Amino acid sequence: MSSESPCTARHINHVCIAVKDIAETMQFYRDVFGVGTGEVVDIEDQAVQATLVQVGGSQLEFIQPTDPNGGVAKFIERRGEGVHHICFEVEDLPATLRRLDEKNIQLIDRAPREGLSGSIGFIHPKATHGVLIELVDQDTARR
Repeated sequence: MSSESPCTARHINHVCIAVKDIAETMQFYRDVFGVGTGEVVDIEDQAVQATLVQVGGSQLEFIQPTDPNGGVAKFIERRGEGVHHICFEVEDLPATLRRLDEKNIQLIDRAPREGLSGSIGFIHPKATHGVLIELVDQDTARR
């Protein structure tokens, strides 16, 4: 890693798509692209149902809001269904988040938390030219 770079992405873990109907979306991707289906789980602290599906060496995550006042529901209301965030795998997530914070990069999470894809933290889209970035520790990443 460069001494100037506070974060080195090792791999795109997944691209997340916010949807209104997760079952319908999984059926579409299965029927059109031959993508398998994954287990749908409730992530209460994010007010979504979510699943990860394998696509070659990467994954797609589908999230469906469970609370009409939650962040993902508001995202869909404002922008419509579509790409919600990109997730990069990184080494040593706690240290990566510390370095980003030291560089005054606006974070949503200053410490890792458990997420669908492993131990995660988010960088605020204001810091990344409008793209919500999720980081997942490569040692905990689910594939």
